[in-house]
Amino acid sequence: MPTIALGSDHAGFPLKELAKAHLQTRGYPVLDFGTTSGETAVDYPDFILPAAQSVAAGQCDLGIVFGGSGNGEAMVANKVRGIRCAVCWNAESARLAREHNNANVIAIGGRLVSAVEGIQIIDTWLAAVFEGGRHQRRLDKIAQFEALSRG
Repeated sequence: MPTIALGSDHAGFPLKELAKAHLQTRGYPVLDFGTTSGETAVDYPDFILPAAQSVAAGQCDLGIVFGGSGNGEAMVANKVRGIRCAVCWNAESARLAREHNNANVIAIGGRLVSAVEGIQIIDTWLAAVFEGGRHQRRLDKIAQFEALSRG
């Protein structure tokens, strides 16, 4: 089973906790990079960056980050070289994130999806398989652009 990094801000905390319990029940090893409460507002980069870095470094195989919308979380995760983070708002977007984009991190908006939808997103993403082929060619181009932009 792949080890999964989790990170959230205060808005994503309830869904992160639900997802963590769900993943652990299914046997997935989980590393939780915080936050530890939904009570106090926190800055999402402080928790998302370490989660994404753990995936890029190979400490974790995959990552799931949570916020109010998931947008800021995806932006932070995508700043880490080697991360392909997709914002997922339903099971179909999660399936395509894996099959077409080989997303190694997904971002979910805890204020935009229900608990049931959040778990469906996660389960669908984990079950999907990257299709390769024409999609790999496109990922290779992204990697080239990333190298060019970072010198």
